[in-house]
Amino acid sequence: MERVLLLAAAGLALWAMSCLVMVLVASRLPDGLMRQVAEFLPSCVSTARTLRKDPAVPRRAKVALLVAVLWVVSPIDLLPEFLPVIGPLDDVVAVILLLRYAARSIPRDTLLAAWPSDPTLLERLLGPGRAPSSSSNT
Repeated sequence: MERVLLLAAAGLALWAMSCLVMVLVASRLPDGLMRQVAEFLPSCVSTARTLRKDPAVPRRAKVALLVAVLWVVSPIDLLPEFLPVIGPLDDVVAVILLLRYAARSIPRDTLLAAWPSDPTLLERLLGPGRAPSSSSNT
């Protein structure tokens, strides 16, 4: 039993160290698409935490954002995280789908204001903004 606990502790320490290395490497990437991709999931979690307190965000969008955060932090995955490249793929796909669903009912400027990093990737994932519902040209 002691050996199992020691192996589990070593595995957890290795996982924590690899996360730290990824954060350090991602912070040193030059501006561009690779940096935006590396910052995507942490930015989604940060945005969801910010938007859950915003009264302009409808309840269904808050629920979708909560599910996205829970999906990312959940230890249960469709694809195990230790698989290179495809491991985090289920997290990314689920977050993108839930974020796009939530973004349909969140004002675009509110969503962009809550996004902590460069909004280029977010705008690319969300697609073109909807036209305002009331015309202000008259």
